[in-house]
Amino acid sequence: MPASVRRALISLSDKQGLIPFAQGLVRHGFELLSTGGTRKSLEAAGIPVIDVAQYTGFPEMMDGRVKTLHPKVHGGLLGRPDLAADAKSMSEHGITPFELVIVNLYPFVETISKPGVSPAEAIEQIDIGGPSMLRSAAKNHKYVGVVTSPAQYDRVLSELAAGHLSHEFRVELAAAAFEMTARYDRAISDYMQTLVTSADPSHKSQLSHSSAESNEAFPPKLTLSFERRSSLRYGENPHQRAAFYVESYPLPSTLAAAEILHGKELSYNNLLDLDAAMQIVREFHQPAAVVIKHNNPCGCAMADRLSDAYLMADAGDPVSAFGSILGFNREVDDATADHLCDPGHFIESIIAPSYTPSAFQKLTTLPKWKANVRLLKCPGMLDARPISQEFRRVTGGLLVQDRDEATDQNSEWKIVTSRQPTDVERADLEFAWLVCKHVKSNAILFAKGGQVVGVGAGQMSRLDSSFIAAFKSNDRAKGGVCASDAFFPFRDGIDQIQKAGITAVIQPGGSKRDDEVIAACNEYGIAMIFTGQRHFRH
Repeated sequence: MPASVRRALISLSDKQGLIPFAQGLVRHGFELLSTGGTRKSLEAAGIPVIDVAQYTGFPEMMDGRVKTLHPKVHGGLLGRPDLAADAKSMSEHGITPFELVIVNLYPFVETISKPGVSPAEAIEQIDIGGPSMLRSAAKNHKYVGVVTSPAQYDRVLSELAAGHLSHEFRVELAAAAFEMTARYDRAISDYMQTLVTSADPSHKSQLSHSSAESNEAFPPKLTLSFERRSSLRYGENPHQRAAFYVESYPLPSTLAAAEILHGKELSYNNLLDLDAAMQIVREFHQPAAVVIKHNNPCGCAMADRLSDAYLMADAGDPVSAFGSILGFNREVDDATADHLCDPGHFIESIIAPSYTPSAFQKLTTLPKWKANVRLLKCPGMLDARPISQEFRRVTGGLLVQDRDEATDQNSEWKIVTSRQPTDVERADLEFAWLVCKHVKSNAILFAKGGQVVGVGAGQMSRLDSSFIAAFKSNDRAKGGVCASDAFFPFRDGIDQIQKAGITAVIQPGGSKRDDEVIAACNEYGIAMIFTGQRHFRH
């Protein structure tokens, strides 16, 4: 084979952009070698291609599991033609070097993301030859360009038009290849760990009872893999750099799956608040709206109509609502858009399942902030959510826990006071409890008629939060209810909320002074429910 022959090895699971890229390689004088489905796609497009089995003299076998694992393939990837010993070996064994390798991997992560996939189906999608070729080519990047993504095709062709891939580009391609194989192997490792913890009884027997109950979901080693979607203007403050990373295959119910329809670039704080808004409104079956400020709900309401829910949510704390983030659990309609466009409102961003065409047109053309408001749609935001894990960095480490998405068992709630809550109070208590768990601790929330009327968030004492909620309610809490994310440690909180006119309370209970707190409620004629479940948000 003449030394001037340029060869590219192509083996793709994702064939996006394959044909025009292959045509470009042929124009630049490349011979193409390929296998299986990739070879068939090239042949169907009329592109000359050599079967790898023809080159190696060894047929594919075992349902395609063994095809590229051959010295003539890996010799062509790892050989260094300018080293005398390598050149001699390649000549003796008829090995031609590959200038390019274009490979992506079996869809393992996509497969395990589907419901009902069996271990056998998942394991069959573990690629062996692909990672082997990628690692060989990436190691030998001085001689071989390793291409792993359709996003790289245009630049590859552009550099080939000038002669060869630059050394800097080959290093960049090699780094991307190693990152791909690392992420791929981590996904496989994490999946195999789930099989160990779920299927091996001896694994559990080696643990104490408490650790088997609480820690079996957490692997002994944890490596996270996210892809950078965007670099942000800055972080929480202008002097902090920031970026937004997402999972490879985010669920439709996540913020990462939302589509930006309009407006300025999202900021770090916007993203945090949008996620908070989405988590709250998805709690409700009725039309609901939430107003988020600094990651806390300053207003939230549910009603028969979305437009009414918005008006009630905005009225919860109209001062704080200026420059806020909004969330809706229904399509934003004309009536709601009309209220949003009323003079005096300033909205940073909105997330909803969708928008009617006319509502979208109003929001982007009528108010003063029309050019700047960020409008996001997330059609899957109300989909069922499996309990997932959340992560928080501490210096030198990482805290991992299940998200607080467990559904409270209302049937286990206990009425601990002499007076039972009325049906109206009970409905408001259930509403307040759902919203309160999304408020920063210590959290006290007042509600009435399906509307938040006062919030005390993030204070160092529950009494301080009670004062703030009462101040924010501005006498609107009379006849309303109070939710507390954790127990009242003293009766002083009850004394305070009673002054605001609260008639019913919902809280976890569990303080050593519960009897004092219950006695205070009985003294004021306040009904109280213990849920038995705390919802701290630090």
